[in-house]
Amino acid sequence: MRETTLQIPQDILDSARLTLDDLRLELAVHLYKEGRLSIGKARELAGMSLWEFRQVLAARKIPPHYDVEDLEEDMTTLRRLGHL
Repeated sequence: MRETTLQIPQDILDSARLTLDDLRLELAVHLYKEGRLSIGKARELAGMSLWEFRQVLAARKIPPHYDVEDLEEDMTTLRRLGHL
């Protein structure tokens, strides 16, 4: 996997009272909330498990991205499995 490096002066992190891990989490949450990253990629950026990242989102009252297309897919799967 290819990586890109972003240089952030330590005094900026200090001024924001953020660690590098905090900044990664904030970026991941923001990009997820804006629909720019999927939950899988956002949790990867944050360096968290899916469960941990979902807990962060819930604590911040950020709803999961789940649209009509997702619901229809789930309904089709449930019908195919005989659960509906």
